[in-house]
Amino acid sequence: MRFWEIIQTWPFLDSCAVYLLSLAFVFGWLRRNKLQTDALPFHASLPFRRAFGHASGVTASPLIPAKRPKLLFVIVEDWFFVSHFIGFAHAAIADGYDVAVATRVGQRGPDARTAIEATGARILPLTGNRGAFGPASVFGEVAQLTRILRAERPDIAHLVGLRPIVTGSIAARLTGTSRRVIALTGTGLLGAGETAKAKMSRAGLRRILRPLTDGRGSRYVFENRSDPALLGLSPDAARKVVILGGAGVDPAQYPQVPMPPMPPLRLAMIARMLWSKGVDTAVKAVTIARNNGVDVTLSLYGDPDPENPRALSESTLRDWAAQPGIEWHGRTSDVAGVWAAHHAAIQPSRGGEGLPRTLLEAACCGRPILTTDVPGCRDFVRDGQEGYVVPPGDAHMLADRIARLATDPARLETLGNTARARVLAGHTEADVTDAILKLYRDMLA
Repeated sequence: MRFWEIIQTWPFLDSCAVYLLSLAFVFGWLRRNKLQTDALPFHASLPFRRAFGHASGVTASPLIPAKRPKLLFVIVEDWFFVSHFIGFAHAAIADGYDVAVATRVGQRGPDARTAIEATGARILPLTGNRGAFGPASVFGEVAQLTRILRAERPDIAHLVGLRPIVTGSIAARLTGTSRRVIALTGTGLLGAGETAKAKMSRAGLRRILRPLTDGRGSRYVFENRSDPALLGLSPDAARKVVILGGAGVDPAQYPQVPMPPMPPLRLAMIARMLWSKGVDTAVKAVTIARNNGVDVTLSLYGDPDPENPRALSESTLRDWAAQPGIEWHGRTSDVAGVWAAHHAAIQPSRGGEGLPRTLLEAACCGRPILTTDVPGCRDFVRDGQEGYVVPPGDAHMLADRIARLATDPARLETLGNTARARVLAGHTEADVTDAILKLYRDMLA
């Protein structure tokens, strides 16, 4: 068994800690060698040089001024880009940019790629496994992105999500790509844990990530006011930091329609079926409420994520769906239809969110939200205004808030109206894309 396979079995290390160690190893080695790929170890020099664009027929584009500024998005999955950021591509192309998207393609079929290419953006396929955290995986991702950056020579590299920020920033340093948008859309498993191990991992990431990503041409984008602290930044540092209203939603696609009849109170949760999303807390809270005589149902929409180490198993979801009042429907493409058939959204996240898009979609449809006091969720939902906010993992308090909604239809309507108004006051797709385009223009000025 190799060394990196052995340490992943150590009980005090989880996947986040292993990835952090891998990152420290790779980044430390590159810094010692002044981030020059010519200094790669002799035994791996030829394949790695080929991977990084040396001795492989891959050469940098000539230094000819582009007719249009080139914008490169780096994001893990094509479907995630479509669900959250395709509006950025539309807006940038309309604003005169040559847009490319470096991402894994086809994990959920060909539709996402087709949708991206329909905007006029080019797809640059990446390979890799989101569930792999060792140094070989980091090296492989850096190699691919280095090759792409050398060939594309983008004017701006927009790195979306923690993993692309890490590998993309290393590749950007290797290629001299100075203008970088560091878009932290959530902290994932690092942000969802409150154990000593999770806190140590966050502290370690801060020490590595800030010097890796910072530079005169770097700008940071966050979806809530808590996440900048992960990089030692202030949310009010206007010259460096932009706080967006999430990914933004198009109100025309999420209209407000009348509430369905009551009883029962119909709750829905649209999310990947992960431990960090608090699906188990939602199920437990609804079960408690029903045992207390509340007429409530819960519909779960979403699939497990097999590459996520905290994914719920299908057998667990089927067991929950066998309980009275609980249904699991799998992934849905008709989000507006879901909210038309339900009274409220429930998203008892344990943390690690940016600003969950599902909250914006539900709120735009005029549905109140039951959520938790974690970054992102609490930034959008104000307790007693757009919904209710409870401590993460507190199923009993969540059950109490469910009972309040079930017995007060007028309150349900008021909360829903306030939620939609909040979306329209700064969280629409137009609001977010305008802020992003302004950021790009400022960077190129």
